[in-house]
Amino acid sequence: EHEVEKMFTLKPGRLPQADVKNVIFFVRPKLELMDIITDNVLREDRGRSPQRDFHILFVPRRSLLCEQWLKEQGVLGSFIHREQYSLDLIPFDGDLLSMESESAFKECYLESDQTSLYHAAKGLMTLQALYGTIPQIFGKGECARHVANMMIRMKREFPGSQNSIFPVFDTLLLLDRNVDLLTPLATQLTYEGLIDEIYGIQNTYVKLPPEKFAPKKQGEGGKDLPTEPKKLQLNSAEELYAEIRDKNFNAVGSVLSKKAKIISAAFEERHHAKTVGEIKQFVSQLPHMQAARSSLANHTSIAELIKDITTSEDFFDNLTVEQEFMSGIDTDKVNNYIEDCIAQKHPLIKILRLVCLQSVCNSGLKQKVLDHYKREILQTYGYEHILTLNNLEKAGLLKPQTSGRNNYPTIRKTLRLWMDDVNEQNPNDISYVYSGYAPLSVRLAQLLARPGWRSIEEVLKMLPGPHFEERQQLPTGLQKKRQHGENRVTLVFFLGGVTYAEIAALRFLSQMEDGGTEYVIATTKLINGTSWIKSLMEKLEPAPF
Repeated sequence: EHEVEKMFTLKPGRLPQADVKNVIFFVRPKLELMDIITDNVLREDRGRSPQRDFHILFVPRRSLLCEQWLKEQGVLGSFIHREQYSLDLIPFDGDLLSMESESAFKECYLESDQTSLYHAAKGLMTLQALYGTIPQIFGKGECARHVANMMIRMKREFPGSQNSIFPVFDTLLLLDRNVDLLTPLATQLTYEGLIDEIYGIQNTYVKLPPEKFAPKKQGEGGKDLPTEPKKLQLNSAEELYAEIRDKNFNAVGSVLSKKAKIISAAFEERHHAKTVGEIKQFVSQLPHMQAARSSLANHTSIAELIKDITTSEDFFDNLTVEQEFMSGIDTDKVNNYIEDCIAQKHPLIKILRLVCLQSVCNSGLKQKVLDHYKREILQTYGYEHILTLNNLEKAGLLKPQTSGRNNYPTIRKTLRLWMDDVNEQNPNDISYVYSGYAPLSVRLAQLLARPGWRSIEEVLKMLPGPHFEERQQLPTGLQKKRQHGENRVTLVFFLGGVTYAEIAALRFLSQMEDGGTEYVIATTKLINGTSWIKSLMEKLEPAPF
């Protein structure tokens, strides 16, 4: 309908055959992508007619460095248009926006590069242009402070940005990821969180092992099993997924079996349809019922795949150690399970997640414990990982205990981060998303709504970075008069990434009867412990001799 012939993923080599005049490259401004584009352009057959015209769109901003690089490769002149497409916040769901900038955390905390914070501020300005000025801004952390300052400055520099739209959001809460380094390191235990931990959800799509999804035909046995991974889209448009995505995994089975009974009962109805009217009504419901049945089949298969892993001994041991650390048991000495895992050469990321978790739950490790872990890791996995360990230390994830005292127990008790009696089936507290641990970031959002941050001043001072409050003046006539029983709407922006478990916890707070606050979530990137640690790892290429 917009006269786009075909869309292709960027890859080296010749461009695919297509009978078109214009070729448009949509790219992030990264040098490694410029090499691929150079390759594409240079391999273009100049003799063909009609000649194809090239255009390049940088998302979200143009980059001089990239254009200079294309110039040095001698292909810059091939592009008729060089523009930028400001795509800051991408809607992933009804209550979720992400910038999908995977390097934001590393840039902010290791490289002191604030480009992604500028994009975040820009995205928030766009949001305010569409949905009205947000009257209250709260924040915690260095990056949050920067974003708020940039927003105030942008507002001052563009006096025309004062709009007369009735505000949708009452409050904006900016949170730095490094205020709560603990949450992403722990294994998420919600349905969606576990899918992400085990298979990785990329832009709402997940790729799963195909054998679970092969249609079973009688008498054929297991011959032609599909080999391509099964790709499924996961979002709230699918009724069943919307219902189970944020539940603790232990509560998913009963929902699925209840649904199965309802669906088979609905299909049984056809035997009772006697009159033409009844048959017609049954037929009109068929498409919806068939969609529900296939959705149920998919999620039953996914749940079986996950269950195979969550019931394994290794998963249980790993989780036990995590929960001991989070509840404050033996965080100050070398852990036997971690040592065993290193000796058995378990995946390095798993080791790093556990060691960082221990360090965060102990406000840093004693020097000799830290040195012991580092030595074991480097001797087992190779000395090239010394840069990764250095990065983790810089980011505050794996560090020596400097102040000589561990603040974590105080933070844990004051913010009630560890709940012993957790109800996974019918939760009454956000701690159900980690079966006992309440995400610190979400607890801060919850306490901000009621009774306010003044009640936790002492703990806020123990967490990194400043906390602040700004007010934005609204033009007269736009101040909200709240009707009785009307909810406040808070936008929580995670700078540096957010996990699906935190999103589930915020949705849980939105749905609470007496909560009084609805949450919309925005972030620089959807992350889990593995993808997060991976973004901080350095690849050291061995010397060529």
